[in-house]
Amino acid sequence: MTATAAPPATTSTAPPPPRRRRRWHRLVIPFALAAVLLTITLVTHAVDQPDATERGYLSPVVTGDDGGSRLAEALRGQGVTVQRETDTLRALLALDTGPATLFVPQPELLHPDTVGALGELPAGRRLVLVDPSLRVLESVDLPVVRADRRWATRAVAPDADGVPCPLPEAARAGTAAAQLQRYAPRADFAATLHTCYSGGLVHLAWAADVVVIGAGDPFRNDRIGEWGNQALATGLLGGHGRVVWLDLDGPAPPPHFGTGNSGEPAWSPTPGGSTTYNGGDGNGGQPGDGNPGGSGDSDDPSPGDEQDQGQAQPPDPQNPLWAAFPAWFWALLVQLALAALLVVLWRARRLGPPVAEPLPVRVRSAETVLGRARLYQRTRARGPAADTLRAAALDRLAARLNLPATAPPAEVAALVAARTGDTTDEAHELLYGGEPSSDAELLALARSLDRVTRTVAAPPDHPTEGDLR
Repeated sequence: MTATAAPPATTSTAPPPPRRRRRWHRLVIPFALAAVLLTITLVTHAVDQPDATERGYLSPVVTGDDGGSRLAEALRGQGVTVQRETDTLRALLALDTGPATLFVPQPELLHPDTVGALGELPAGRRLVLVDPSLRVLESVDLPVVRADRRWATRAVAPDADGVPCPLPEAARAGTAAAQLQRYAPRADFAATLHTCYSGGLVHLAWAADVVVIGAGDPFRNDRIGEWGNQALATGLLGGHGRVVWLDLDGPAPPPHFGTGNSGEPAWSPTPGGSTTYNGGDGNGGQPGDGNPGGSGDSDDPSPGDEQDQGQAQPPDPQNPLWAAFPAWFWALLVQLALAALLVVLWRARRLGPPVAEPLPVRVRSAETVLGRARLYQRTRARGPAADTLRAAALDRLAARLNLPATAPPAEVAALVAARTGDTTDEAHELLYGGEPSSDAELLALARSLDRVTRTVAAPPDHPTEGDLR
């Protein structure tokens, strides 16, 4: 019997398939879209809700979007006198000449030693505070607490909560953009407290009327023409025929302790933390002396006054966690959570368990093997490829040699060497050796495993190609 030599294996000269670009955009695009959405949201909110502590906010002489020049013109058109003051003490002294409305659009800029004087206005006056904080409310001793705050101002009706609004100015104005920060009466307050616009406006009738509104939109130049904003703003400020507009350029300095002789108003804080002022001492019509003795020969405060002046209001011990951070922080967390949810949905591609579907086409097994081999080749995974080839060869050899799957490698190598004529070390290195260092070594390993498998699996009376050689 003459053995015919096998034809030489043809070497593929086709170029390797081009490596696909990494699909980094699948990871970058969702986060980029989330970042763009978050940026647009923050910019829109910053434009819609400006910082109330910025210079020129609701100023009667500023014509920008956040100014109040249009409101001042509307008040003058109704015959209301607008008196602009840039000093807290002079604004309070201006109320002594007759009934007027004190408009404080930036309560946060008031000094802690002077804000308490707002709660001691004489009868026949009105105080209008725009979005005051908890510190200001406690310093003025108002029985009002801050409730929830919206992300943006909403226009609502005065009786939007179902309770009629008893304030005539709000009833005449109708729907207005007054709901941003909501207020509620304090739990220990038993007197009547009128609320309008679902808590966005609170009215309290003391010796002086006090109006707390939680949004500055009705007074702003860019929003005063919407809904009933102008009617509400002019109604709240123009009821007495004169408005004392406190226009602060920045945080108010500490009160100046002057005397009547020096020509400066006298200013004396009381032990309770509030601040009072003296009208005059008869010295040329100048305000009076702040000293208890009335001598007017000293303008230095006492040590106790300096201590009270330097002390600020203590923080609220009952401040909850949600109020400890600004509203934009919680909005940022919500935006990030939504972005994470979008990424999860995008990566999942489907909801629920996988559904069994019939294959659209049948793929030949050779194509599957070839595709997996190309994946190994693309990633240069010679080690996993060699492990796969050796595992398949060991499964076939164990079935032919009647060996269990847990047979030790030395026993398997000895039996294989006895069938193939190789040494035990050669059989052990072939079946349990190391990782090939090149594609040529991997190809030689595959051919040697195929030769050993064919030799062991061949019947005794049927010679193999290795025996014939």
